Amino acid sequence: MEKFVIRGGKPLHGEVTISGAKNAAVAIVAATILCDEPCVLENVPDISDIAICMKILRSMGAVVNPVTKNTYYFDTRSIREPKVPYELARSMRASTYFLGTLLGRFHDAYVAMPGGCDLGDRPIDQHLKAFCSLGAQYELENGEVHCYADGLIGSQIYFDINTVGGTINAIMASVKAKGLTIIENAAKEPHIVDLANFLNSMGADIRGAGTDVIKIRGVERLKGITYGIIPDQIEAGTYMVAAAATRGHVVIKNVIPKHLESITAKLRKCGVTVIENDESVIVSASGDLLTTNLKTMPHPGFPTDMQPQFSTMLTLAEGTSIITDDIFDNRFKYVSELRRMGADISVDGTVAVIRGKGMLQGAPVVASDLRAGAALIIAGLAAEGVTEVDNIHFVERGYECIDKKLQGLGADIKRVAAPDTNHMRMSG
Repeated sequence: MEKFVIRGGKPLHGEVTISGAKNAAVAIVAATILCDEPCVLENVPDISDIAICMKILRSMGAVVNPVTKNTYYFDTRSIREPKVPYELARSMRASTYFLGTLLGRFHDAYVAMPGGCDLGDRPIDQHLKAFCSLGAQYELENGEVHCYADGLIGSQIYFDINTVGGTINAIMASVKAKGLTIIENAAKEPHIVDLANFLNSMGADIRGAGTDVIKIRGVERLKGITYGIIPDQIEAGTYMVAAAATRGHVVIKNVIPKHLESITAKLRKCGVTVIENDESVIVSASGDLLTTNLKTMPHPGFPTDMQPQFSTMLTLAEGTSIITDDIFDNRFKYVSELRRMGADISVDGTVAVIRGKGMLQGAPVVASDLRAGAALIIAGLAAEGVTEVDNIHFVERGYECIDKKLQGLGADIKRVAAPDTNHMRMSG
C-alpha cells in the first residue's frame, strides 16, 4: 500500500494538462464491443478504472494493445462468451456498462453486481427497466445479473429519475436494436454526448444526446474508427479548486471551458479569478476567499463529483457556507477526515454547514472514495504542516499521475509506502 505525504502552504503555479475524461472513457471502452471492426482510442486516461476495463475485455478474448502512452488499439471481434469475470466486475461501478454492450451485440450478458466507491445505494433498476423496454429479460442469481433476449426491438424508454449510467446503458443496448428507440428524461452530461459522438462516428444513428430526449435508430453494423476522448471536466475542476485553495496561479490546458461553466461560476462567486481561453482556463487567487452556498444538480448544474473538493476550499473562507448534495447517500463521508485537520463542518442528512476558519492544519487522513481523496489532497496542499493521505488507490481510479502533475505545479507531495494498518482505518 502507498500514501501521499504533503507539506502544505505552497501556492500552486505553472501549467497542467488535463487527461481524458474517466466517465467518458469507461463507457467508450466498453462500447468497443459493439464495433464490427478494430478501432483506436486516443486520449485514454492512465487510471486504474480504465486498466480494469481493458482487463475485462482481454479476459473475454478481445485484443487490446497500447499504441502510445494514451492511445490504444481495440479488436473485440474475438469475444465469444458474453460474461464479465465476477471479481473484475465487483471492482468497479462502470462494469454495468458491459451489460448494455454485451446485450446489444450478443443479446446475452452476465455481469456481477458492481463495486467501486461506497457512495450509498446506487441500484441498477433503471438500467434493467430500459433493457426490458427493448424486449430483454433478466435474472439475479448469486450476485450476478443475467440479461437475455431473442432480439432487441426499439421502444420508448422513460427514466423515473435522472440516471447517467442508465442513459448510457440504454444508448448502448439500443444502437443495434431494430427500429426506433426514444429515451425520455435522459441525462445530459458531456460524457453521454461523447459516447454518442463515438458511436455516431462508427455509423450509429443517435440524435439528441445532451438533451433530455434521445432518439436512436438501430443499425446493423458499426465500422472501425480512430476517436479522441474528451478532456476530464472533473479533473480540470479539481485543479481549478486546488489553485484557488492554495492562492495560486495555474494555467489548466486541454479543457472544454463550456463543460466547466458551473464550476467557473461558483469560483468567481468565491472571489477567484477565472479566465477562459479556447482550450484552457487560467485560475488565480490572491486575496481572501468568499463564502457561498452550493447545491449539486445533474448537468448542467454543479456536479456532485466536485462537491467534496469545493467544500474543502470553503473551509478556508472566513464565514459560513451551506452545501446541499442529495445525489448520493454517502457523499459527506470525507467530512470526519477534514475535522481532523481543524475544519468546522456539521452534517445533517444531505446538508453540510461549513464554518470557515481561513486555515487548516496538516494531519493523517484516509480517503473513503475517489473524490474524497481529491478533496483531502487539496486540504493537504492548503494546510499548514504535513498531511498524510492514505487509501490513495481510490484517487488513482480517476486521476492520472496526480502527484506528478502537482509536483509540476510546485507542490511538495510524495508517494511513500504505507503499512496495511493505515489502510484498514476508514472515516465514519
